[in-house]
Parts: sequence; C-alpha cells; structure tokens
Amino acid sequence: MRPILSLVLIFTLVLRNAVCGAEWKAGVAKVQITPGKPLWMTGFAARTNVSQGTLQQLYAKALALEDASGRRAVLVTSDLLGFPAVMSDHIAHLAERQYDLPRERLLFNSSHTHGAPALHSPTHFMYGPRASAEPWRDIEEYTRDLERKIVIVIGAALKELQPARVSFGQSETDFGVDRRKETDRAVRAFVPNPDGRVDDAVPVLRLDSEEGRCLALVFGYAAHPTTAIDGPALYQFSGDYAGFAQEWLEREYPGAAALFVQGCGGDIMVSPRGTVELAGKYGGQLGAAVNKALNGSLRTVHGPLKAVLEKFPVEFATPPNRETLEKNLKHGDVYHRWHAQEMLKILDRDGQLAAKYPYTLKVWQFGQDLTLIAMAGEVVVDYDLRLKKELGADALWIAGYSNDVFAYIPSRRVLEEGGYEGGDAMIFYVQPGPFAPSIEETIVGKVHELVERARTR
Repeated sequence: MRPILSLVLIFTLVLRNAVCGAEWKAGVAKVQITPGKPLWMTGFAARTNVSQGTLQQLYAKALALEDASGRRAVLVTSDLLGFPAVMSDHIAHLAERQYDLPRERLLFNSSHTHGAPALHSPTHFMYGPRASAEPWRDIEEYTRDLERKIVIVIGAALKELQPARVSFGQSETDFGVDRRKETDRAVRAFVPNPDGRVDDAVPVLRLDSEEGRCLALVFGYAAHPTTAIDGPALYQFSGDYAGFAQEWLEREYPGAAALFVQGCGGDIMVSPRGTVELAGKYGGQLGAAVNKALNGSLRTVHGPLKAVLEKFPVEFATPPNRETLEKNLKHGDVYHRWHAQEMLKILDRDGQLAAKYPYTLKVWQFGQDLTLIAMAGEVVVDYDLRLKKELGADALWIAGYSNDVFAYIPSRRVLEEGGYEGGDAMIFYVQPGPFAPSIEETIVGKVHELVERARTR
C-alpha cells in the first residue's frame, strides 16, 4: 500500500484557506492511474493489440463536499471509458465500510476517453474476442489496483475537508457534432451531421478560498473524446480533449484541481478529428469556455446537499433465439461471433436471456440552486434536451456515463431509427439485444420522481 499512499499524497490538493462562516467544506485529491505496462485498450473495435506507450498521464480525482449539517458526498471523475457496475459497486461498498459514506453520496463519472485501458468486467468489453489468457490476467490485476487507488483517493479527499465557497455558472462551446446522419437507406453512424441535435452547454462548479483563489473546478461537456486516433495515438493512453482541457485549466489556475464530467454525449462526436493537435485544440477551446463562465456571472450555491439513488429495471426487446445465435457463431465479424458465444453460455446456464437490466440513477440537490442528475450508460443527447426543457436548464446539470457504463441509452427516436446507438452497439457490450421502446419514458419518469424527492424532502 505504501507506493499508492505516497502517490496519493503527492497529488493531494489541500484546501488550506479557511472561509469564515462558510456553509461548505471541500477536499480534493487525485491519483495517477496510467498503467505501468502495456494493456489492451477499450473503445475502438479496430484495435488488434495492446497499448504502445502513453500520450498523456491518466488520473482519477475525488472532490469531497460537506454541507453545514455535516452531510458529506464525494464525486469521483476519471480518465476512463466508464466504470462497470461490478466495479463501482465494489468501490462503493469499501468506501461505505471505511468512511461511512452512503452509496447515494458517492458518484462516479468517467470522461469516456477511448485512450483508456480496458477494465475487467463480466463482458470483457472490446477485448474479449482478441485477448489471450495472459492479457486478461493483466487487465484483472490493473482493475484491482485501480479499485484500491480510488478507495484511497476518496479517503484522501475526505481527510482534506476545509471550509470553502461554492458557485455555479455555464458557458458554451461548439466542437461537438451529432454523429447520426439519415440517408435514403438508413441512419449512418459516425458521420458528422451539423444539422443534428447537440447540447453545447459547459456547466462549471467552482470552489474558492476566502481570498477568492480558485481551489477546484468541476466542468462538463457532452461529446465523445475520440479525437486522437491517427497513427501511434490510436495505441497510446490519453485523456483526449478532456485530458487536455484539465491540463489547460490546471495551468491557468495553479494549485487548482480540474475535474471533467462527461455529459449526454452518446451520439455526439468531435469534428473534425484524427490528430493529437486537434485533441489539444479542443481541450484549449473547452478550457476557454470554462474560463468564460468563471469570468461571467457565477451564482452562489447553498446547501443542504441532498442525495437520492434508485436502481430500477429497464426492459430489453425480444432477444435473439438459439437458432439465430448459433448461426452467428459463423458470422464474418469476430465481435458478432463473441456475442453469440457469450449469449449461448447464458442460455445454457440460465435457460433464458435477461429480459431487464438494473438501471442506476442518482440525483444530488444543492439547496435550491443546482440539481445534478447522474445517469448510467452512454446516454444520447435527446434525454438532456428533453429534461432541460421539462425541468429548466438554468440550474440543471445532466451527466451521462455515471456509476455504470453498460450500453448505449437510446431515446425512443434513436431506437426507432436504429443504427449503432439504437441497437447495433449491443453486440460490443455483450447485451441480449436492443432495449424495448419503453426505455425513454421509464427513465424520464424516474428522473422526475427522484428530482421531486430530492427537492422536497
């Protein structure tokens, strides 16, 4: 444990300046999580081998908050594709046991960078069909070590709780583009659609010392970090534009920690893309948008901090039958063959494929000033736009990729249109098949219910 503890201590940011009469306390810590050896990466099906170096160091960061009544909560952000439920649940169990931190008050979010190492999960997402037993063991070892680091960094942030002021504002930027384009035949994925749906909002949470020195910044945007994909960059660890934005802000505000929160960018790409230079450009553009919010009209955020969590079932559509799966064992694509193999294992073991999935939804309510909605999965932007219309956009922050990244979460529109986000990607996530048409109303209805509970209880 000593090397990990030393690493955390090196990166721990102590909020030293007390704020007289402050109603908040805050503590921030970060830890480097870049693998120490080549590993399979995740996010791109085209990769056929392990990583080949590091473009940027990867980090997990923790922001601990405590309101005037002593209620605490911790946000963990990471330069990862996403936490599978088995991992976030395990970390949460350890954090509750060690720090008395309830599950609803621990929130995980990942930037969804495709420059991240693979994590051990039941589906062996994106590396299962190609990796041999030894790389699998390396991934499992990395995952266990990562869990230990995150538990420690949560504790480090809690240990550094000091008085602070909290404020909120928003800005905009525009390098995210809809990646679904309708043609005469069908909807094509991964094609820039400048006339499509996006959310350009850049929400920003700022923590200040009594003297007004910026201690920590939490900021968000909704777009896939899939910029640096040409040449060697495809096999190098990096945080992509989100990593560059965090570096930009930490240079701009020395001593401050910058934490990126991914939004509902499931169907949003960056455009143009390809080079490391573009990733750096977008990172600077996002950093400048955060700076604009900080120099604009920030609103003070008051407590108390309320937190609600619920897991509820979302339904799959009718799954493929055994005949279809056995036919797919001879499919020309390795991922289709892998999917069929894994589904047949479940059929042999359980006699049926899953009809539902336990969806995780979390709401944090900051007094009457800010509502943070944390949604699991790769949520498409339709949810963001609809919820902001129904709940009001001024004091609302909607995050995807939170607590469990297990599939794309399509709206009814995207589901009916089909395509990658509408169902084809379930092959790579090793899920039974597309979701049922009820998914949007089920999730949106539950969001309204939890928001109401958080705001009124």
